[in-house]
Amino acid sequence: MTSGKAEPGNIFADRFGITERDLDRLLSVALSRGGDYADMYLEYRTRDMLALEEGVLKSATKNTFQGVGVRVVVGERTGHASADSLEMSEMLPAATAASAIAFDAGPVPPTLPVARRRSVHNLYPVLHPLADCELAPKFLLLEEANREARAYDPRIVEVRVVLANEVKHVQVYSSEGAAAADVQPLTVLQVSCIAGKEGERQIGIKGGGGRVGLEFFELKSPSYFARNAARQAVLLLDAAEAPAGPMPVVLGPGWPGVLLHEAVGHGLEADFNRKNLSAFAGRIGQRVASDLCSVVDDGTLPNRRGSLNVDDEGNLTGRTVLIENGILRGYMHDTLSARLTGAAPTGNGRRESYANLPMPRMTNTFLLPGASSPEEIVRSVDRGLYAVDFGGGQVDITNGKFVFSASEAYLIEGGRVTAPVKGATLIGNGPEVLTRVTMVGDDLAMDEGLGTCSKDGQNVAIGVGTPTLKISEITVGGTRK
Repeated sequence: MTSGKAEPGNIFADRFGITERDLDRLLSVALSRGGDYADMYLEYRTRDMLALEEGVLKSATKNTFQGVGVRVVVGERTGHASADSLEMSEMLPAATAASAIAFDAGPVPPTLPVARRRSVHNLYPVLHPLADCELAPKFLLLEEANREARAYDPRIVEVRVVLANEVKHVQVYSSEGAAAADVQPLTVLQVSCIAGKEGERQIGIKGGGGRVGLEFFELKSPSYFARNAARQAVLLLDAAEAPAGPMPVVLGPGWPGVLLHEAVGHGLEADFNRKNLSAFAGRIGQRVASDLCSVVDDGTLPNRRGSLNVDDEGNLTGRTVLIENGILRGYMHDTLSARLTGAAPTGNGRRESYANLPMPRMTNTFLLPGASSPEEIVRSVDRGLYAVDFGGGQVDITNGKFVFSASEAYLIEGGRVTAPVKGATLIGNGPEVLTRVTMVGDDLAMDEGLGTCSKDGQNVAIGVGTPTLKISEITVGGTRK
C-alpha cells in the first residue's frame, strides 16, 4: 500500500507537496476509461546560460520549467496530455485528457496498489554543482577561454564563449510499478573562434561537459577548449580545397563516432524497425557489418552527457549490444516498443520534456576498440582522407544514405597524414559503410560532451565514440579532382 507520505529529498514532495496518494489518484483518472498502461512524468528544471562576446558578458539568462506529462496506452494507440503546472488542479485535467485521447471501450483495469520499483544507479555524483555557484567563478571560466583563444594567433578576430548549465528533477510513476526519481545535472562550455585573413573567414568550435560540476574544468580547462577552437579556425585559413571522389577514409577517435550515430544508430531504434521503416528491420541475427565491428549503446557511463540513472520511463539504463562482430543482435527499446514486440525495455525511452512523448533514443553509442594501432591504420592508406572532426550531417533512415561535412580533415599521402583540407563531405550508406570497415584501432575515445540529437522535433543530450578506424571506400565530396 502507498502511504501518501512525502519522501524527503524529493523536490516534488518537498516543494510541491505531491504524495504517492496524489500520484495514485492521477493514475486512476488516467485509466478511468480503460487502457493497458499509464504513466506520469513530472519535471522541474532550472537552466542558466552565460555568453561572452567581444570580451564582455553579452547575456545572462536563467529560466525555470515545470510540468507533468500523462500518457495512456491502449494497444498501439497512445493518449498524451501535459500541464505546465505541478498543482493537482492542473494535473487532473491532463490525466482526464490523456484518457479521452486514448479512449478504449474495454474493461477498466483494477486500481489495486502495485509494488513500486525504486532502485537507481548513481552515475553522476557532482562535487560542486554549477547551479550552486555564484556568477563570479562562472565568469572566470568565460574570461579564461576568451583570453586563451585571442592569445593563440593574431588572426583570431572573434571569440564567443557560452557556459550553459541545467539541473532537471524528474519523477516517473507508472501503472506497472515504476516510481523512479532522479536529479540530472548537465553542463557544457562551448568556444567559437573566427579567424580572418585577406577577406576569408573560418570558424573553429570546441567545447565539452557532461553531467558534471565545476570540478570538470580542473581536468579539461577552458584554455584547453579555447586553444583547440582557435587552432581549428587558423588551420582552415591555410587549408587546401578537399579532393573529390571515392577513396579510403580514416576516422579519428572520439567525436567522428557521430557518423555511426547518424548513419547506423537511428536505424537501430526499435520504433523504426517495428514499423518496418529501417534498413535494419527484420535482420536480427544477420550480418550487417564487417566482423571487426561491434557497436553498443551504454547509458551507464559515469558523468557522460548521454548517461541517465533511469530513462524517461523509469527504467534503469544499461549496456545494449547492437552489433557483435558484424552480426545484428538487437535494437534499442522504450516501454511501448518492448510491449508491442515482446522484448525487454533497454532503458532507451527518452523525451525532451514533460510536454513530449517518450520514444526509443540513443544514450552513449560507440564502436568497440579493435587490435590495430592508429599509426598502423594510417600507414595502410596510400591516398585518402583523415577526418578528425565533423559538423552537420543528414541521414535517411529508410535506406541509410547519409551526407556529413568534415570540419577538420587532412590528406593521407603515402601512409602519412599531410596537408589540411576544407570543404570535405562524406557521402555514403550507413549499412554499407560498416561492411567496408577493414581496420579498427585500439584507441577508443568518447566525445568531449557536446552532442545533441534531434528526432521528430525532440532534442536530447547524447554521447558518441569510436576508435580510429579505416573505411576502405567512401565517396568524398570536394572541389579538387
